[in-house]
Amino acid sequence: MDNRNDIISRINEKYSRMSKGHKAIAAYIIDHYDQAVFMTAAKMGEELHISESTVVRFASGLGYDGYPQMQEALAVWVKGKLNAVETMDVKYSNSTQSEVLTSVLSSDIEKIRHTIEHLDPVAFETAAELILEARTVYILGIRSCQPLADFLAFYLSMIRGNVVQIKTTSTSEVFEQMIRINEEDCIIGISFPRYSMRTLKAMEFANDRNAKVITLTDSVHSPMNLYSSCNLLARSDMVSIVDSLVAPLSVINALVVALCLKQPDVVKSNLETLEGAWNNYQVYLNDEINFINEDSMFANTFRKKDGESL
Repeated sequence: MDNRNDIISRINEKYSRMSKGHKAIAAYIIDHYDQAVFMTAAKMGEELHISESTVVRFASGLGYDGYPQMQEALAVWVKGKLNAVETMDVKYSNSTQSEVLTSVLSSDIEKIRHTIEHLDPVAFETAAELILEARTVYILGIRSCQPLADFLAFYLSMIRGNVVQIKTTSTSEVFEQMIRINEEDCIIGISFPRYSMRTLKAMEFANDRNAKVITLTDSVHSPMNLYSSCNLLARSDMVSIVDSLVAPLSVINALVVALCLKQPDVVKSNLETLEGAWNNYQVYLNDEINFINEDSMFANTFRKKDGESL
C-alpha cells in the first residue's frame, strides 16, 4: 500500500508538530494498530491516561471529521495489511517453486538497482565520517530491522570501540540506554515500513541532545528523516508478508567496507588482536577458516606495498 493519504502516512507527516499527548496517541496507534482499531475514543484515552477529548482532537488534527471517521480509516489500513497474505496467494498461486525463487530474487535485484541510482553519495560519505569521529556510536533497529542492527553492530565493533546496540522491548528502556548521549556521539536509526515509533522517539531524543543522527530508511517520505541530518535511503518494498531487506543490507555492507578502507591498519590490528585472544583463551576451536595470516586474502586486502593502492 503506497497511499500517501492513509492514516499512518498522515500520522508520520504531522508527528513532529504534535503535542506530547498527541504523540502518545500516534505511537500507540502505530505500535498497537490491531488493538486500536477496535477502541472507542474513551477506551483509548483510558488506556493512555489522557482525556477522551484529547483523542477526539487528535483525530481532527489528522484531518478527519471526528473519531469515528479516523477509526474507519484505521480499519481500512489494517485490512490492507491483513490482505497481504491473500495478495501473495493470488500472485504466486500458479507458480512453481523455481518461478517463485526467480520472481523474488529478480525483485531484490531491482531494489538494489534502485538504491544505487537514488542513494546520495555525499550522505554516504558523511555517514562514514560521523561514525569514525563519534565518541560513541549508538545503533537502533527494532522488529524486522533488528537483524540489520545486529549485523552493523557486529562489524562496526571490529572497526572501532564504543559501539552500543540498543536492544529493547519498551520506549523507556531506549532512553535508559541512551542517557549519556550528547553532541560527541552519533546514533544510527534503522527503520522501514511499518516504521517504528520507538526508533523515531530515540532519534528525536538524540537530536534534542545535539547528537549526530544518521538514518537508514526507505524514502524521502519516511518519518525517520525528521530528526536526521544524514539520510541513507535503500529500497524496501513488500514482496509478500515479508519485508525485503536485501538493499538495506547491501548499504550496510558498503558502509562497513568504506570504514575499513578509511583506516585499514587499525582494522587489521583489531582483527589480529582478536585472533590472538581466540587462540590464547581457546575460544577459537578451528571451526572457522583462519584468515589472519601472511598469505590470507583479507590480510592482503589491507597490506600496503610500495606502489600498491588499496
